[in-house]
Amino acid sequence: MSLTFALSSALSGLSATSRQAEVLSSNVANAATPGYARREVGLRSAEIAGVGQGVAVTNILRDVDRQLLAERRLAQSGDGDRALRAGFMTRVEQAMGTPDSTGSLAARLAAFDQALVEGAGRPESQARLQGILNTAGALASGLASASAEIQTARSTADRQIAAEVDKLNSTLARLQEMNGELRSFSSSGRDVSAFLDERQRLIDDIATIIPLREIPRDLNQIALFTKGGAMLLEGSAAVFGFSPTNTVTPEMTQALGGLSGITINGEAYDTAGSASPILGGTLGGLFALRDELAVTAQGKLDATARDLVERFSAAGLDPTLAPGAAGLFTDAGAAFQPGDEIGLAARLRVNPAADPAQGGALYRLRDGLGATSEGPPGNGTVLSALHGALTNPQPLTSTGFTAGVRSFAALIGDLMSDGSSHRLAAEADQSFAAARLTSLSDLEAANGIDTDQEMQALLVIEKNYAANAKVIQTVEEMIDILIRIGA
Repeated sequence: MSLTFALSSALSGLSATSRQAEVLSSNVANAATPGYARREVGLRSAEIAGVGQGVAVTNILRDVDRQLLAERRLAQSGDGDRALRAGFMTRVEQAMGTPDSTGSLAARLAAFDQALVEGAGRPESQARLQGILNTAGALASGLASASAEIQTARSTADRQIAAEVDKLNSTLARLQEMNGELRSFSSSGRDVSAFLDERQRLIDDIATIIPLREIPRDLNQIALFTKGGAMLLEGSAAVFGFSPTNTVTPEMTQALGGLSGITINGEAYDTAGSASPILGGTLGGLFALRDELAVTAQGKLDATARDLVERFSAAGLDPTLAPGAAGLFTDAGAAFQPGDEIGLAARLRVNPAADPAQGGALYRLRDGLGATSEGPPGNGTVLSALHGALTNPQPLTSTGFTAGVRSFAALIGDLMSDGSSHRLAAEADQSFAAARLTSLSDLEAANGIDTDQEMQALLVIEKNYAANAKVIQTVEEMIDILIRIGA
């Protein structure tokens, strides 16, 4: 080997070990950086005309377990979906209250029941009649406030859907730009590792919203599809469409056109069911909350309100009322019509005929809502009948619950038990999804950067650098000797 070849080989070794040290230091510095993938320097033997010329850096390799990354992204989507569902079910349970909490529907019902018993015992007492009116109003307002909480949750979900769609569109547009930049940089042989890290972070953001599959293409390009098969990115980025609604009411549904669905490149897609391409992430969870979970919860509240209204407007209960007239509980002050059950809980009101604040009179609780003048103050017949209507088992006319015969207390118990059981089930699903995400994230981190191993590699690099430097020093000394001999 000539001195020139020896010098060339040593210089290439210095260059390669310098690049290795640079990449290794970047690994150590970014050990805790989200989305950063460990790098390795690719090396090969350099040759010119079949003669070895040292070592050459071929490329920078990112160490990524694509299968693990894909599984973690799916777990990330599932965790987002389950967290939304569990949060909503907790919100519903809190709106209705637990049996032992002050202000719960059960507590309001118990107070109303007690007020009726006390009023029937002393029908001449204005204080006890006022207690009946107050507790009846509190029970109605409890159902109305729970309904308002559910509709607030629907409105919030609708706004969050719009925000998620905007984030999807902007992120997909950025990924399309990055595909073009990566094509240019990769074809020119530049190191694109930092671009690939940033792209991975962007895809992770989308994976929380929609479960997806990443498919590699040439020149570091990628294509993205939802788990349901809809195209997100293939050359050009998909454009999602959604129209938010300012106020959501119980009567509004996507099926009736009151609420927006989702479009991809102008084509409408299902937001529920097996045909939907968006299920499994936060976007699907928000649609499920707005269009399914909240609607079901509202339906149970409305069924409960309907049962209460019908109990106190039953024929023969109050002899002063005409057939079909409103009883103690009304639909916004009017008689309830069976076709208007949706949203009834929000409209539930005490009959103004018994409320002095609305021009009524307390004695009508005792003498009948249709009474035109005050009757005997000691007559508690109507009050006893009202208490019996509340406590006697009656068949349900609404389909919001399983058919059967119940007292109103049993119906309230079913309503609150249903809320608690759904909350517990949702929390169990969320715990499983969170545990799966944590396990996969930990496994991904374990396969990431081991700083101890990197530091050990640095020692090897240091020795290699010193060896190449020694070769250069030796060659220099030999050249000096040759120059002195020639002189």
